[in-house]
Amino acid sequence: MVHRIAVVDQDLCQTKKCGLECIKECPVNINGQECITLPESKIALVSEELCIGCGICIKVCPFDAVDILNLSEELKTDKIHQYGVNSFRLFRIPTVRKGQVVGLVGRNGIGKSTALKILAGQLVPNLGDYEAEATWDRFLRYLSGREMKEHFEKVADGELKVSLKPQAVYKIPEAWKGKALPLLEQMDERKKLDEVVDALSLRGALDRDVPDLSGGELQRVAVAAAALKDADLYLFDEPSSYNDVYQRLAVSKLITGLAETGKAVLVVEHDIAFLDYVTDYVQIIYGEPGAYGIVSGLYAARTGINALLDGYLPQENVRFRDHSVAFELRAAGETVESEAAVARYTDLAKAYPSFRLRVGAGEIMGGTIIGVVGANALGKTTFLKMLAGVEKPAEGVVHVDAKVAYKPQYLSSDFDGTLEEFFMSTLGTKYSDPALQDNLVTPLRLEKLLARRMGELSGGELQKVAVVATMAQETDVYALDEPSAFLDVEDRFVVSRAINRMVKARGKAAVVIDHDLQVVDIVSDRLLVFSGEPGVSGEATPPLTKEAGMNDFLSRVGLTYRRDVNTGRPRVNKPGSKLDREQKERGAYYYVPSQREESAPAD
Repeated sequence: MVHRIAVVDQDLCQTKKCGLECIKECPVNINGQECITLPESKIALVSEELCIGCGICIKVCPFDAVDILNLSEELKTDKIHQYGVNSFRLFRIPTVRKGQVVGLVGRNGIGKSTALKILAGQLVPNLGDYEAEATWDRFLRYLSGREMKEHFEKVADGELKVSLKPQAVYKIPEAWKGKALPLLEQMDERKKLDEVVDALSLRGALDRDVPDLSGGELQRVAVAAAALKDADLYLFDEPSSYNDVYQRLAVSKLITGLAETGKAVLVVEHDIAFLDYVTDYVQIIYGEPGAYGIVSGLYAARTGINALLDGYLPQENVRFRDHSVAFELRAAGETVESEAAVARYTDLAKAYPSFRLRVGAGEIMGGTIIGVVGANALGKTTFLKMLAGVEKPAEGVVHVDAKVAYKPQYLSSDFDGTLEEFFMSTLGTKYSDPALQDNLVTPLRLEKLLARRMGELSGGELQKVAVVATMAQETDVYALDEPSAFLDVEDRFVVSRAINRMVKARGKAAVVIDHDLQVVDIVSDRLLVFSGEPGVSGEATPPLTKEAGMNDFLSRVGLTYRRDVNTGRPRVNKPGSKLDREQKERGAYYYVPSQREESAPAD
C-alpha cells in the first residue's frame, strides 16, 4: 500500500500566466470529479484522496509547481507536522540524549529547520491535522512509550531551557548594532565568557561593532552566544559556515565540551568531516526538498555518515538515492596531466597597508585541478584574483596565455529579472550544453528555480547559479573561490564531482579554494598550502602533490586523517588516539592506509 501526497509550490504556481493545464488535463477531472481545482487563493488545489497518481499534472505544468509522490503507508502514523494543504510535511522527529552530540544531516528544504523549531518548543506539531489547533497534550499522547516523550513533557511544561544557534547568522547585525562584547556579556549565564572567547579566538572582535564583523567572526560570536547560555539542550544550526579548518576545530571542541558536562546537543551540519568529528550519533533526513522529509533512526556517527554516502539506510531498508558517493583510493598525487602548462607564475608578492602576501613560483598543467587550503585571511582569494587578472601582483609575473573564468567568494544577486532571464542573457545557448545539464543543472535541480527572480534566491541557490555560470564558460582555467559555501552535503558532492569531471573531460585546468576537506579531496589533484599570520601576512607553497600538500597543511592544524575502509572518505583521528600518535610519528597526516592500519582502533 502507498500513501500518496500532493505538493504545490505556491511560489511557482502562476495560474494567471498559464492555461490551467493541470485542471484541464487531469483524467479525474475529465471524468467529472474535482481532483484539481482553483480556489479563491488562485493556487491550484489537488485532492490527495481523488488523485490516481497518473503524473499528467506534473508534466503539463509549465512552471514545474506540482509534485505527486508515493510514500509508504506506514508513514501515515509518523506524520509530525504539515504546514497546510498540498504543503511540506515532516515525518518522525530527531532524538536528543543527555551527554551526547547528535548530528542531523540532509538536503536543504527537507525539514531540518522545522525539526529544530519543534525540539526547541517554538513550533507545536499538529500531527498532520493543519486545520485543527495544535496542542502539546495531543502530541504527548502520540509520543506515549517513545524515547522523546520526557523531553517534550518538559517542553510543554516550560521546564526545558533551550539554546539555539541559528543558521542565518547574517541577520544578527539587524538585531544588534552595537559591539560584540556587550552582546556576549548579556548571554553569559554560565559565567564562561573569557574561556569561550579565548577558545574561539574572538578577543580581537569584542570591541568592534557586530555589523563590521567578518562572516567567520559573526559565526563564532553566534556559537559563543549559544554556548554561554545555561540550557538543557543546545541546538547548533550549521556552525561551521564561514570558518576555516582551524576555526571549525575550535568550534567542535566547544560543542563536545558542552556534551561532556551532561548537556544534550544537536548539530545540523553539511561538512561531513566536521560532523564525523563532533558527533556521537547521526540521523539523516531524506525525502524530497520542499515536499516532505523523513527522519531516519539513530546511527553511530561513522555508520550514519557511511549510510549517507551509500544512499541506503540499513535499519529502515530504504534506498533514498540511486547512487553511492565513493572517494578514490588512488595514490595521492596520481594525476593525468597534459604536457602543456595553461598558466605559469614566478614568485609573486602583493602588499597592502596592513597585509603582505608571497606565493612560490609554479605552473598549472592542463587536465589538473589544484586545491587551495589554509586559514582565513592569508591571501588565498588575493592569489586567485591575481591568477584571474582581477588584481596585479606588486612583484612577479603571471603568464596566462589563456582565458580564466572566475567565480568570486562573495556573490551578488543584483540582476533585475528571473533566473531563466539571467541564464539566457549571460550564457545563451551554452546553458543547453548537454554536459552542463547532466553534471550540474539537473542534479542541482535548477530547473525548479528558473521562474524565480534572482533577488529572491537564497545563498545556496546563488552558489549553484554561480558555479553553473562559471563552468558554462569556454575557457582554459576555471578559478572557483569556495564553491561549497552554503550548499548542503548532497549538492557539495554534485559540485565537486562535476568540476572534476568537466575540467578533465575538456582537458582544461582549475584552481579551487575550499575549507571543506572532503570537497578538496574529491575535486583536486594537487594542492597549494597557505600559511602565515591571518590578517598580517600569508605565504603559499608552489603546487604540491596531494599527499605532500595535505601532510604539510594538517601538520600545521595538528590533525591526522585516515581513510574509511568502506567508503574511502577521509576521517579525522581523535587526538591522542593510537592511530593519531602512530601517524604523527611517521609524518603521515593524510594518506591511504593499509587494511591492517584501517582496522586499528582510532578512538
